[in-house]
Amino acid sequence: MFFSYFTLFLYGMCLQSFLSSPKRHWDSLMVILLHISISVFLVVEFGWTTWFLSFFFPFFLSHMLGAYLFYAQHNFPGVVFRSNKDWNYSKAALESSSYMVMNPVMQWITANIGYHHIHHLNARIPFYRLPEAMKHIPELQRATTTRLTPSDVVACLKLKVWDPEQNRMLSFAEMEALPQPSASMKKELTAEHQS
Repeated sequence: MFFSYFTLFLYGMCLQSFLSSPKRHWDSLMVILLHISISVFLVVEFGWTTWFLSFFFPFFLSHMLGAYLFYAQHNFPGVVFRSNKDWNYSKAALESSSYMVMNPVMQWITANIGYHHIHHLNARIPFYRLPEAMKHIPELQRATTTRLTPSDVVACLKLKVWDPEQNRMLSFAEMEALPQPSASMKKELTAEHQS
């Protein structure tokens, strides 16, 4: 998440998509070349400090925030994941993604990404109509909410592992506190998995 400008954006969204299908995703290569060209121009013409403060740092921060927003809207206290036999499209959209409460400025900056549960329910609703949809459809108003408060950020970032037994996300500390299966139980589970 911290290095998402490199890992998610430049590598994941741009380089990987280009390598997977160069003819179809030629624009991904253009984005990488554009970022490199702008960086070189700024460093040569204005110096490292100008490049860092006007180009790199804003991209670095915005991608870090963006990565957190997507993470928190799928990994939050109360998230529900279901097995294939119990999976339902509407429930998955409303229970496995959250509504992130934001002020109007953040809503505008993020193109209403806080209404993520509605986006999962119907991705064809334009971002500028998401608040209207939530206002007029009572079922959408019952989504689990998350916020950008320090306590919510910490609560979301702690959650790392899904425990199907408890049907909830756990922190690493909670996972380590769970009773560990015995050696014979591990052999049994391995044998079942291999058959």
